[in-house]
Amino acid sequence: MGTQVVQTLRQGVWASLTGGWYHEPDQNKFNNSCHLYLWIFLLMLPLSLHLALPPTTIALSIYCTSITVFFILIKLANYRLHLMFDEGEAVVRSSLSDLSKVQEKKSNASDSCLPARQGESASEEKPIEGGLYPRPEPSPDDLSSPNPDQAAPLLQAQQRPPSRAERQEMHPGSAGGKMDTEMNENGVLHEGMDVQSSLMGTDRVQADQERTAEKDSVQDRTEDKDCEEIADGETADEGLPSSKGSEDESEEESEGQKEVSDANNNSLETPKDSQDDFVDAPEPPAQVTEFMWTSTQEKPTRKIYYKLELFPGKWINILYDRLTLLALLDRNQDVLENLFSVFMAFLVSFLGFVLLNHGCFKDFWVFQFCLVIASCQYSLLKGHNPLVAYSRATYFCIFCALIWLLEQLLRLKDLPVSTLCLLCHVLTGFTYCFPITFLVGLFPQINTFTIYLLEQIDMHFFGGTAATSLISAIYSILRSLIAVCLLYGFCFGALKEPWDEQHTPALFSGFCGLLVVFSYHLSRQSSDPSVLLSLIKSKVMPALPGLLNIAAAPPSCAPQKEILLSDVVICSVAYILTFAITASTVFLSLRPFVTIVLYALAGTVGFVTHYLIPQLRKHHPWLWISHPILKTKEYHQFEPREDAVLMWFERLYVGLLCFEKYVVYPAIVLSALTNDGFALSHRKKLGIHCDVLLTTVAGLKLLRSSFCDPSFQFLTLLFTLVFFHFDCPHASESFLLDFFIMSIIFHKMRELLLKLHFILVYIAPWQIAWGSAFHAFAQPFAVPHSAMLLLQTLLTTVFYTPLAPFLGSAIFISSYPRPIKFWERNYNTKRIDNSNSRLVSQVDKETGCDDNNLNSIFYEYLTRSLQHSLCGDLMLGRWGNYSSGDCFILASDYLNALVHLIEIGNGVVTFQLRGLEFRGTYCQQREVEAITEGVEEDDACCCCEPGHLPHMLSCNAAFNLRWLAWEVMATKYLLEGYSISENNAATMLQVYDLRKLLITYYLKSIIYYLVHSPKLSTWLKDAAIQEALQSYTKWHHIERDPQVFSVKIDEDYVHCLQGVTRASFCNVYLEWIQYCAGKMETPVESDEDSPLVTLSYALSVLGRRSLGTASHNMSNSLESFLYGFNTLFKGDFRIATKDEWVFADLDLLQKVVAPAVRMSLKLHQDHFTCLEETEEASILYEAITNYRSSLVICHESDPAWRKAVLSSRDTLLTLRHMIDDGTDEYKIIMLYKRHLSFKVIKINKECVRGLWAGQQQELVFLRNLNPERGSIQNSKQALRNMVNSSCDQPLGYPMYVSPLTTSYAGTHHTLRSIGGGALSLDAIRSWLCTKWLRSVYLISSQYGGDRLPPRDSGSLEWDGCQKPALSTVAAVLPLTSLILSPPPAPCPSLPLSPPSFLNPSFTHYFQNSILYRPCVNSRGSLNGMCICICTCVWFTLKLLSS
Repeated sequence: MGTQVVQTLRQGVWASLTGGWYHEPDQNKFNNSCHLYLWIFLLMLPLSLHLALPPTTIALSIYCTSITVFFILIKLANYRLHLMFDEGEAVVRSSLSDLSKVQEKKSNASDSCLPARQGESASEEKPIEGGLYPRPEPSPDDLSSPNPDQAAPLLQAQQRPPSRAERQEMHPGSAGGKMDTEMNENGVLHEGMDVQSSLMGTDRVQADQERTAEKDSVQDRTEDKDCEEIADGETADEGLPSSKGSEDESEEESEGQKEVSDANNNSLETPKDSQDDFVDAPEPPAQVTEFMWTSTQEKPTRKIYYKLELFPGKWINILYDRLTLLALLDRNQDVLENLFSVFMAFLVSFLGFVLLNHGCFKDFWVFQFCLVIASCQYSLLKGHNPLVAYSRATYFCIFCALIWLLEQLLRLKDLPVSTLCLLCHVLTGFTYCFPITFLVGLFPQINTFTIYLLEQIDMHFFGGTAATSLISAIYSILRSLIAVCLLYGFCFGALKEPWDEQHTPALFSGFCGLLVVFSYHLSRQSSDPSVLLSLIKSKVMPALPGLLNIAAAPPSCAPQKEILLSDVVICSVAYILTFAITASTVFLSLRPFVTIVLYALAGTVGFVTHYLIPQLRKHHPWLWISHPILKTKEYHQFEPREDAVLMWFERLYVGLLCFEKYVVYPAIVLSALTNDGFALSHRKKLGIHCDVLLTTVAGLKLLRSSFCDPSFQFLTLLFTLVFFHFDCPHASESFLLDFFIMSIIFHKMRELLLKLHFILVYIAPWQIAWGSAFHAFAQPFAVPHSAMLLLQTLLTTVFYTPLAPFLGSAIFISSYPRPIKFWERNYNTKRIDNSNSRLVSQVDKETGCDDNNLNSIFYEYLTRSLQHSLCGDLMLGRWGNYSSGDCFILASDYLNALVHLIEIGNGVVTFQLRGLEFRGTYCQQREVEAITEGVEEDDACCCCEPGHLPHMLSCNAAFNLRWLAWEVMATKYLLEGYSISENNAATMLQVYDLRKLLITYYLKSIIYYLVHSPKLSTWLKDAAIQEALQSYTKWHHIERDPQVFSVKIDEDYVHCLQGVTRASFCNVYLEWIQYCAGKMETPVESDEDSPLVTLSYALSVLGRRSLGTASHNMSNSLESFLYGFNTLFKGDFRIATKDEWVFADLDLLQKVVAPAVRMSLKLHQDHFTCLEETEEASILYEAITNYRSSLVICHESDPAWRKAVLSSRDTLLTLRHMIDDGTDEYKIIMLYKRHLSFKVIKINKECVRGLWAGQQQELVFLRNLNPERGSIQNSKQALRNMVNSSCDQPLGYPMYVSPLTTSYAGTHHTLRSIGGGALSLDAIRSWLCTKWLRSVYLISSQYGGDRLPPRDSGSLEWDGCQKPALSTVAAVLPLTSLILSPPPAPCPSLPLSPPSFLNPSFTHYFQNSILYRPCVNSRGSLNGMCICICTCVWFTLKLLSS
């Protein structure tokens, strides 16, 4: 505990204060000294220049130039050294020529720069190609120098010998350390010469190879231990491989620290035997030898230099390594990053010294400001967190630029000086407090801050939706700015000149039409540009590969294409209607009557739609009634088997919602635009440009907000009218601006109420859940600081930052601002199976055998189901009211998932699902019980139990429900999913007779798959197979393997012969072979002596022997039998020598034996339900045939399992090996696709954001890794454990975290049935064709009466040609080609007669009409388009005449 506190204070607190500098005991003295003097230099340079020189441009130039040149030199040297390590040439110097040269070598190695000596012998300098020693890049997070006590300059450090893996790579075939290389005069290695022989002579090497090999093993164990100690601290941030590469690099580092002598006969250094000969001492053990070298003399080691080329042909030898360099300075990956770092250093120095010259800081604050400058510049060289290296410098530049701008504005006149001064002092104070603000984490990473800032601007000023990434935020703000710029020109032209009430300018009507069109189109688009760009790429630029780098599965373009096609029609109609309405001057002529009617209509519709209906549909309406008033059909069903039925109140809700979004609020905004535009054309309030800009922005924001999420628009409208007409009428400018400002204020007020509700619920004394002793202390301590808590709540509401409970206690502290998406990383769960794991892990142990990995597929399927239905269900009101950032929990029998709504658009919803563990912790189970148990039976009122009124809750129940941060919205929400049925395999195979039955089904399945294989004839005629199976053709051949065959489990076992024979096999299975063969289309010989029986017998022996090999001794132990059967089930077959004939065609294993193992498990399960039926050959054959087509049987690590689940296969079966608390269990798991019933629980979103932020601070900053920490203990009122466990790993432990998924309203079938789907040109044409055909049927029925085809007839007969008919609007597209184009073959042309479904009298009239002749072309056939038009005209004339 003490070490952890010291580490937190050093690396967390002190590093935050200084910008990254702290003393690291694990680093060497040189690195720590460099860091200290570097930080002192950056601190004292601006302070000394400011105190010594007058505040002139010369002092500014000196400081900026010095810092720039200093950073250029450091970055250039750092970049060149890393480039040298990547591409440079390693030079190995040997120090073992003789004992007299040891000291000389040491003195030479201590020089900073060692010029290359051309005359050195090959034994002293050996260049090594850069590719000889693979050096993966280590992570800069966890670094350690070779020796903590070593104080070496930059160009001098003790190097490490090569690792064991490198030596093995250099000597792949030499155990004694020889390498067939040759060295030329320049020291380059070539093949053909033994370097070790050239150094010491081959006679010394070959004398004691056995002794050297023994020392080699000892030294290898030492190196492996050192490797493990170093490799544990490294991470994979820089792309380190997790196994060999990083271990080799760490092993080299460890050996360099401890200076362990290499006992291998390495070709690049003298072997240990030769060293013993030099000292002329008897050979002691390896440990004694190492001690003698250490204690008696300087241990001879090799040294690896790197050639750093300064000029062409001129280089110096660098004695350094990459790990020590990374510990000294952070690495910049490319040239642009280095240039950006230099630019940021220059900008920090420039802006900081400009403020010093302006006299913004006095006395002690000059030193404090210089300390802030030094911390910002130091973070660009060696930050304690490389991911946020530029954040501190960027924030400093932003604050200094704002202060400088305010200083310039203060020199101008006619400006509010007091306000500007106050703002300038506030910014200056924040700049002083940079070390403290970064310490407590009030500033996020710069990329997170950019997303947050752009998202807030787009949402509050332009009515945009949430951003999902930095690219998404930039894309959203750019499209909003482009729309504003286009609209600004039209509005400016319309308001430039005054106009009267009787005539609205056409330019203003065009502006209103474009405003509605842009608002509607932008509300329908997702903020993620990848979907739109994918569509453009597939349609416009299909030949340009690599335009988008879309991970995993690219987004589907079909819904987006449907939206774009629909917007073409709807935007055109909306523009025409808007232009006509605004040009009619109805809003000016009928004011204020029109506005009053619209306000009343908006209030009434909003109240019914967003308050009354959702309350009546809640599980506990108004938290007083015990059951919903408006119930769905599934409410009283135990297990619904069909899709949710569309209810009348859902139709009403959708109708009112569309009427509100597309009629009421556009009319209100257009009325306000017209009235305000008329007023502004006569009197400019803030200037023409400002008035036009505010009008455009306000109109765009209000319309987009109404289209996207009108849930709270009626309340915003009510607050606007009450506040600006009654409370503060003098503050009103215009209704449009009042509505715009109140929409922002009301949004913040809702956030404030949610925060206050979360705080009160969380700290309520009667339901506080103390998770630790600190919670008990913090509860009374937080009471005197309530005023501070209220101030924090107000500030966090303004800046949209989470208010997190400190360590889960009643003390709340503010966190840094985050976007709605909250998490910086795009963390997604990657399921482990055979497609993304090593083969050795699949053979030695089961891949991803833990329950969380295997069960994550169910949450993935649940995500797919939500993708199709979530947006439509939200629009149907099945989840109640919703908005961006809301969090819901879906709870069922075993699935518990948190759904985070991120982006809410008009028919578009982006969400993320976080699945929790099936078998969660004790705390999770208590919270699951809290949300699933009912309170209807509670009869208590205070201390007594008087009962409650019918259909009402008791007083205690109603009171408790009001003190929860969550609420049950629905109890029977249906989603398509899988129900899981599991049985213990040990119970089903405990008895030997049951195992015998399984083996019987196993062999019968082998015979079935063999007979049904398309390669059967090939196998029967294969000479190699027939020759290998000669022994199986003999009737006296006996298989007597006691570990494979046993009387207990083999039905064809002959006890007197102690084995299995061909005769016994035929006695049991010949009838089944002949039955299966009789079902084949091509007859196959199946008598006792046939090749088919021989092959069946051989495969049965192979299958049982494979099972016995995997089980070790399957006849005696149930555990070994289950282990072996599970091994075969997952496809791991260990073929014995006797059965190697099967390798002639691996399909015998993959297509016959492997599926037979899996089918036998299902047949064995069916045996318990229908024993008599499965004994008959016909029933068994039919069962296997049906299961082949309808049932998926495979192991869960097989990629086919995931594919089958995501493809919505009806039934699946698998065998799962579960290891729980050291006990092995084998479960037979059966999946059935059906509709799952979920409870929908809505959680206070500020509660979720606060708990997530608290976990992030506790685990990352405070480093509290206690798995039983108090902040994750159960708290029923806030669902603390469930919320915290849903955090991204490693903060939480979710079973599955989905990628950001977008759901479209067009994919919801029930919603499409209400509105008929998206409106497009094709849909309109199809609808017209449908109506025309119906009219043809109706008129024809007047002439015949009985010839009208039914409405849902399957086809229409057109003179003998069958064409598809229309039963729904969606099915009319094939009919369009029938009517609008000549029919295809086999009907090349229409005869000279109308369709045969018309009455003969009708045909006579039609053929005699003048409209019939123009429809006949030169070939004598009818033109489809012409016949349609002419028939419509003829029908019209006939109807008019009659």
